[in-house]
Amino acid sequence: MSDLTDLELRLSMAVQHFWAQRSQQAKTQGGESGERDRGNRSAVTGGKHLDGFRELMADLLFESGLQRATIYWRKKTELPGWFRAEKSWDLLVVADGKLIAILEFKSHVGSFGNNFNNRTEESLGSATDLWAAYEDGAFRPSERPWLGYFMLLEDTARTNCPIRVREPHFAVFPEFKGASYAQRYEVLLTKLVRSRMYDAACFLLSPPDSATFREPNAELSFQNFVASLLGRAIAVAKMQEPGPTEPPKIEAASESEQTEDECLGPDEPSQ
Repeated sequence: MSDLTDLELRLSMAVQHFWAQRSQQAKTQGGESGERDRGNRSAVTGGKHLDGFRELMADLLFESGLQRATIYWRKKTELPGWFRAEKSWDLLVVADGKLIAILEFKSHVGSFGNNFNNRTEESLGSATDLWAAYEDGAFRPSERPWLGYFMLLEDTARTNCPIRVREPHFAVFPEFKGASYAQRYEVLLTKLVRSRMYDAACFLLSPPDSATFREPNAELSFQNFVASLLGRAIAVAKMQEPGPTEPPKIEAASESEQTEDECLGPDEPSQ
């Protein structure tokens, strides 16, 4: 695996890619129609701004020694749920027909109030649904897959100012009183990991249009995140049956290749 200095440099490059892609998408989207999405939506609907982090994690998995594995993103990333039919995750790792790892990559730039609550509900709901499906045997013969959550938050004055809580009936927990959005994310991700809903989480704060970042909580550092994932990948590699040496491959798709839900025809089986 890369040393710590090299890992930090590669992460900085992924952060720089994130902001460059957001800026480019915001400038170019709507060029043909003459219309642009309102607010920050134009910078996130392109879907490529987080690819630098996906590519970095794929590179690290290549270096782990894992054999006969496929890394999927934006293609064949659906897994069965328990409360819903399926969910498309951001990155899946499958080796020898077994589900090894699942990663979610999220970012939050602007529109902090409602979007923070949405991110909280998504992270809780997705993990709850996944583990319920796992307990019901949805991924057999896989062992318990590794689940990770990556979050990059815009580092601004608004992100870091204390937010007033509302307590019309009962008191909120003390860790949320006077906490900024950055601190609320830190609390959220720490609790998600400590409650074993996720095996590891990474939390970065980065100012706009920059390659710099900070990690406010060592427990949620990128180094810990990578060590946890690669610990699983290396353990799987050591236990794989003998076979041809085939390093991991990637199956990815562009946003234009993704399809929406389709109705079955009258003569089509539901599988």
